[in-house]
Amino acid sequence: MKKIRIITLILLFALFFTGIKDVQAASNVQVHFLNIGQGDATLIQTPNENILIDGGGKGKGPEIIKYLKKYNVKSLTAVVSTHPDADHIGGLAYVINNMKVSKVYAPNISHTTQAYKDFLLAVKNKKMKITIAKQGLEIPTVAKDITLKFIAPVTTYVKSDLNNWSAVLHLKHNQKSFLFMGDAETKAETDMLAKNLIPKVDVLKVGHHGSKDSTSKKLLDKAKPIYSVISVGKNSYGHPTSEALNRLKAVKSTVYRTDKSSNIIFTSNGSKITVKTVK
Repeated sequence: MKKIRIITLILLFALFFTGIKDVQAASNVQVHFLNIGQGDATLIQTPNENILIDGGGKGKGPEIIKYLKKYNVKSLTAVVSTHPDADHIGGLAYVINNMKVSKVYAPNISHTTQAYKDFLLAVKNKKMKITIAKQGLEIPTVAKDITLKFIAPVTTYVKSDLNNWSAVLHLKHNQKSFLFMGDAETKAETDMLAKNLIPKVDVLKVGHHGSKDSTSKKLLDKAKPIYSVISVGKNSYGHPTSEALNRLKAVKSTVYRTDKSSNIIFTSNGSKITVKTVK
């Protein structure tokens, strides 16, 4: 009888520790910064969700779909359009038209470009409605240890000020966090800081491809990112600028660039982050 009890206890311990291991493995979160030239496209993969932030420029949709399929993404829980600029929204219509998408988020700002009209038409064709991205709104997640919350826009801006309308998303995974800045510039950063919305983060998606008017010293002093990612390609704007790079250097943030490292993938288990680059 005693022997049976001992064997039972051993089996219970084995099941218990195996269960812990499975939970830890299942809770990994991956964040992919896609190399799509001058523009933004980011994939967040939780154990239960796939979220795409932006879709690069015109014609980048097929490239993004190919990348998603490579990582076994068959559907998207959410698509986030940070703002209507063509180098962020250009490929989203193709993605929405060619993949199952559950929800679409975008700030309450419109544009007259064909890229924006195509985006709206794609959403309409799928019989969906756009959920307005604004400060305090959460993207629902199944996992209890993951939160996805918009921290901007916190106010309204003039219609021509598209960059500052950017939907800024904060991903928190237990002890680790990511901040995706879209093209938010100093004005929007100041508004977020005034409301004490900028947290300390492990990974920062640098705003506006490293322009001089984004990623201010005040923002970096608050966020103190261990890693920073600049999504950038060949351009005539001088992105990333020496001003932005020097500010990142001053806070000792390790900088990755899609134009130099290609696709950049961060993996978080909630207490540790690893990074790799993939051509």
